[in-house]
Amino acid sequence: MPQGITGSIAMPNGARENRMGTRTPGKLLLEFSVPAIIAMVFNALYNVIDSVFLGQAVGYTGIAVTTLAMPIMIILMGFSSIAGQGGNALAAIQLGEGKKAQVERTLGNSTLLLIVLALLVLVGGQVLIAPMLALVGTTQELYEPTKAFVQIICTGFIFQSLGMGLNNFLRTASQPNRALYTNLLGTLSCIAFNFLFVMYLGMGVRGSAYATVLGQFVGMLPVVWYFCTNEKAPFRLHLRCLKPDLRLLGQILTLGLASFVMEVASSIVAIVLNQLLVTYGAQSPIGSDGALSAIGVVQKVGMFAAMALIGLSIGAQPLIGYNYGAQHWHRVIRIFGLALLWAVIIGFLFWMLIHLIPTQIVSLFGVEGDLSSYTVTALKIYTSVFPVVGFQIVGSSYFQSSGQPIKSATLSLTRQVIFLLPYYAILPWLLPSLLGMTSLDAIVVATPAADVSAFAVTGIFVALEFRRLKRLRAVQTIATDAREDVSVGGECLERS
Repeated sequence: MPQGITGSIAMPNGARENRMGTRTPGKLLLEFSVPAIIAMVFNALYNVIDSVFLGQAVGYTGIAVTTLAMPIMIILMGFSSIAGQGGNALAAIQLGEGKKAQVERTLGNSTLLLIVLALLVLVGGQVLIAPMLALVGTTQELYEPTKAFVQIICTGFIFQSLGMGLNNFLRTASQPNRALYTNLLGTLSCIAFNFLFVMYLGMGVRGSAYATVLGQFVGMLPVVWYFCTNEKAPFRLHLRCLKPDLRLLGQILTLGLASFVMEVASSIVAIVLNQLLVTYGAQSPIGSDGALSAIGVVQKVGMFAAMALIGLSIGAQPLIGYNYGAQHWHRVIRIFGLALLWAVIIGFLFWMLIHLIPTQIVSLFGVEGDLSSYTVTALKIYTSVFPVVGFQIVGSSYFQSSGQPIKSATLSLTRQVIFLLPYYAILPWLLPSLLGMTSLDAIVVATPAADVSAFAVTGIFVALEFRRLKRLRAVQTIATDAREDVSVGGECLERS
């Protein structure tokens, strides 16, 4: 990874890539982030619409099934992220250093890794299905539909793996709009298939799973086609680049560690949460299945809002990586600062929307009566400090983009594991005695408590990083001025 302060940097030949190091940072961030935000919001919208269709066609048990399957699906996203985002972060830095051949090898090895991981998921979905369902807290009544849903998703994971994984590289190829269009194509296909299978043909949770796989296949095709056939692409996917390079694979996995850790952490939290919901839900009037359904709705809405913030961080990633690799420290500072500011603003806008119309949002999922009242209350608590979440997401993503995976993984763990899991353990027995709330309510309070704690830690990391970047910029400026003085002095001597 580039750690030096001075030295010449070979720039890429393509003007579209060069502009990542020359164009106004605000305009670049807008150009790269808006398509990513739209794409991620549409992805989250599909998850919401999927739950709406199931809630309307199957009832709250359909939502409960997707809630139980969520930890497994999060893990699958982690597998595509470790190769896709890890490889893309490395490729962006290599592109900034002007190493096109290395970029193509990184793309090839990332593709190989995505295929291998998909094959492992295919086998695991058949062999390990029973322990997986037991781990996520599947109840006896929901066992068969959850099993069918998970196995179908695992069988078709190859399409999600390649589609989502390689879509990251489109932005580094200076194709943010193409990344958006291919993502939208897959998402809209998922929605259309979901309506056909669930609402029209009445195929229930199986139909939802088939719709997801088919939509992912449609979204994957144009991404793979672009890198394999488009002669204007700044870097291509060649068969020779699929040859495994252990050193390169190690770099990809290292940089993708933060994304994978975040997804695994989310999955662990979801597993623990499911178990707690089954336990404490049984002690409440809404029951275990009702608790799973209610919190499932809350998580879907929260994920929808968070995806916009993740989209912002994805859009900023190649810009930060390219300029970090090119040692444009002043541009790194500017892009990073803007991304943090925009994240807080976006978080506040979603917080305001959720708290203005929570009842209307919950009603979309077909939740009624006492369960609706509890879901609305839980949603308000769950998103109570949402504006700070964006700062934490972008802050941790920056360290991955700049080739600092340990810091990124650490910050990802603060919100998902280091703070949240202890709060899950402590608050259900502490808050009922202090505030008189139920243990089920206390579980929901754990999320905003963890968000605030993680925000504080991320703030420290970010402040120290800004200080380091400013030092690098200052030293670089001094070195540049010194070279200019030497150059001017030499010209004077020649003239004399």
